[in-house]
Amino acid sequence: MFLASKLLAFLIEPLFWVLLLLLAAVLLGGRRARLGRTLSATALLALLLSSWTSGPEALLRELESRYIRPPEQALQHFAGIVVLGGALSSPELWEAHPQVGLNDQAERMTEAVALMRSHPKLRLLFTGGNAKITGEGVSEAQRAKVFFDAMGVDPSRVSYESVSRNSYENALLTASIPGVDKTQPWLLLTSAFHLPRAMGVFTHAGWNVTPWPVDYRTTAHDSWFDFSLHYGPALWQLALHEWLGYAAYRMAGWL
Repeated sequence: MFLASKLLAFLIEPLFWVLLLLLAAVLLGGRRARLGRTLSATALLALLLSSWTSGPEALLRELESRYIRPPEQALQHFAGIVVLGGALSSPELWEAHPQVGLNDQAERMTEAVALMRSHPKLRLLFTGGNAKITGEGVSEAQRAKVFFDAMGVDPSRVSYESVSRNSYENALLTASIPGVDKTQPWLLLTSAFHLPRAMGVFTHAGWNVTPWPVDYRTTAHDSWFDFSLHYGPALWQLALHEWLGYAAYRMAGWL
């Protein structure tokens, strides 16, 4: 499943298909001009579609709207927070420049720090290993420890799981952290678009989790005529990755 997810991530990259169509047009256009023109026109259409942001925003909005946060006053009844990895920059950047960088899912980390400061009784469980196919490099949990220590979070309140590579493994392996009782009430903190899949696998694994969505990507309404060659392809890839991942987890019986 892990290797399949990596291959899928490559295949759902919209610009990959634009490049493939253009390459086919160049290779075949000399001998079959009409086919070359058709392929070029299809590549242009694919590029136009990939820059359309309203389509993927609608897909993400459906995921993001499924859960809301519990009221702040209810947090005193929780054992702690489970924070899913994915917000830290690559291990290669860490090795080149020993400084923890955050990516566009940074709210997973910053919101966790805010909750730990405002609710001193909460415990934090960070789960995230190395998602590279080779498994090489510093794990995300190791880099997360550097980040939380730098933010002044009490190390005695934080535990780390450093082997998991996806959400399914997050749910299974985090339960093995010493002193963790997954039947106690826990907040599950991750990106809002990722919560339907994360809640599904954690609940299936026997966790008593309540969603704490962060990192929203959509507003209540968007114009259906918004286009961006820069932002559109990345948004399509994110939406397709999450929906296909959700479908794959359901087919595997993990939800």
